[in-house]
Amino acid sequence: METLNRRKTGVLFSKYLMTGVLNTLIHWGVFFLVYRVFSTSQATGNFVAFCVAVTFSFFANAKFTFKSNAGLRRYLLFVSFMGALSILVGWGADALGALPVITLAAFSGTSLVLGFIYSRYIVFRP
Repeated sequence: METLNRRKTGVLFSKYLMTGVLNTLIHWGVFFLVYRVFSTSQATGNFVAFCVAVTFSFFANAKFTFKSNAGLRRYLLFVSFMGALSILVGWGADALGALPVITLAAFSGTSLVLGFIYSRYIVFRP
């Protein structure tokens, strides 16, 4: 039984990762547009990019990864958690004077792992 659960989690994580790659491309593109074109802080750029990419991520993961209903309550749970994470990483990057690419890499890695755990066990729990 434990092997089945590990396997299922591995398959779900693989799907989440594939969706995450597309989401990351969207996020990075919007981040650089907002940060460079509008001369915003990294925290602002990261949050705006998140807002654009999170909707794609939520609906793609609901349908493709977790095969679950994409209701408003779940959307708000997902957006709230991931938005707070986005702001926290952006704020930390600004405080440290990190390069934008470091900010994006840090957010991408952190959101991949924590986002999967949160999505799997809270947002889209069976």
